[in-house]
Amino acid sequence: MREHRDPAQLLAAAADDDGSAWDELESRFGPRMWAVARACGLSPADAADAVQGAWLRLLQHLHDLRDPARVGGWLATTVRREALLIQRKAVSPISPSEVVGDPDPLSAVLEADGRRLLWEQVATLPEPCRTLLLLVANDLSNQQVASRLGLPAGSVGPTKSRCLEKLRTLLSLQETAQ
Repeated sequence: MREHRDPAQLLAAAADDDGSAWDELESRFGPRMWAVARACGLSPADAADAVQGAWLRLLQHLHDLRDPARVGGWLATTVRREALLIQRKAVSPISPSEVVGDPDPLSAVLEADGRRLLWEQVATLPEPCRTLLLLVANDLSNQQVASRLGLPAGSVGPTKSRCLEKLRTLLSLQETAQ
C-alpha cells in the first residue's frame, strides 16, 4: 500500500497535471462530498452536479486556496454551496405580478401553472441546456454563464439558441399530445 501524500502536496501535484494526484484527491474526498450533497436533500443526479461543480471550483481556484492543507473542508463547503445553488435554481423565478399582486386570480393561477409546466420541461433537458436555461432565467450575463458552465464566452449565445430550440420542440410536442 502506498503512502498517502498530504493534501497540500496533492494540490501542488494536481496543479502540475499529475493525474494520480487528482485520483487520490477524488478517492480521499469524493465520498465525503457525495455524502454532503445527499445530506442537502439532492437527488442523485443533482448531487452529481453539486459534486462536479465543486471539483470544477477546485480546478478554478487550485492556485489561490488560502490553506491547501484544509482542502477537504473547502471541498465539503463548496459542495454544500453548490447544492444550495441547485436547490435555489429548482424554484422557478418570481414573476412581477407575484410581487405586485395580480388583480385577476385566474390569470395568476394560469401563469403559475404555465411557469410550472415550462420548468418541468426544462428539467427534462440534457446538460448543459438545463443549467444554462436556469442561469439565464436568473439574469446571469453570458460571461457569468460561460464561467459557471466552463464554456467559452462566445459559445453561450449559440448554445442558448440550440437549447431554446430543444425546449420549443418539447413544448410543441407536449401541446400536440394534449
